[in-house]
Amino acid sequence: MASQWIARTPGPPEGWDFVGYEPPAPRTGEVTIRVRAAGVNPADAKHVAAPRGGVEFPVAIGYEVSGELIAIGPHTSIGSGAAAIGDEVVAFRVGGGYSTELTVPAEKVFAKPTTLTHPEAANLLLVGTTAAEMLAVTGAAPGETILLHGASGAVGLSVLQQARLRGIRVIGTASESRFDEVRRFGGIPVRYGTGLSDRVRDAADGPIAAALDAVGTDEAVDVSLALVADRRRIVTIAAFGRAEADGILAIAGSMPASTRFRDEVRGELVSLAQNGDLVVPVARSFALDQAPEAHRLLATGHPGGKLALIPDV
Repeated sequence: MASQWIARTPGPPEGWDFVGYEPPAPRTGEVTIRVRAAGVNPADAKHVAAPRGGVEFPVAIGYEVSGELIAIGPHTSIGSGAAAIGDEVVAFRVGGGYSTELTVPAEKVFAKPTTLTHPEAANLLLVGTTAAEMLAVTGAAPGETILLHGASGAVGLSVLQQARLRGIRVIGTASESRFDEVRRFGGIPVRYGTGLSDRVRDAADGPIAAALDAVGTDEAVDVSLALVADRRRIVTIAAFGRAEADGILAIAGSMPASTRFRDEVRGELVSLAQNGDLVVPVARSFALDQAPEAHRLLATGHPGGKLALIPDV
């Protein structure tokens, strides 16, 4: 019997249940994956923390996994093409990733980059597609200098890598203890806190074309507004109230336009990872039955990289 984490009612990870279940056999257009690693993301807990319109409990937890195919529905290919039993794959925008096995729509499944471990691959696409969309909606272009708030976080590190590939110069806010990580991926680190605007101006030595906010603080929004002339080139993934009040962009995976974009860019990001152009720093892995512990570390805001859950299979 397979196992999975579910939220029976709205609430924090400490209230989730780890239960046995039988994944259904895949029909045409579906595949079953033996999970080797599940990515751990803030959205996993956020989306079941309180009642939400259109969401019925119990809810199976987890949006992205890496593993291997153990069953394929009739006449079925995956998102990256033909597939066979035993192929290593990643799946993104699925439900119930905190599982030992799960059956999912095949179009959400792609061949796993051979350059990544399962914990790395399981954390590739949620942050990668978010970062890609942030760059796209702000129109960041080669030769421009942009400001990135939260450069050493998971989304920030993916932004840095994707921007470097496009010839975009990035000034990124971070704590001083994380400056080397920002530099590793091509960013110019600056310390957040009082005087941030002046430090960014000094580092930029020219105009800031766009600002990307991955932290959601008032400081991030205020500094972005002070430095970027066109509010349509400021985007946030966290400060939704400020976006509405100040006329800047906000994106989220649940928004229809974001869903379309992120689905379209999945294959490109998998290819970048396969070519060695996109890596995923992983700080720590936990056993699958330790999901609440993983989220306690994630909630500190300083895990030092991505986290993964590893089934004992």
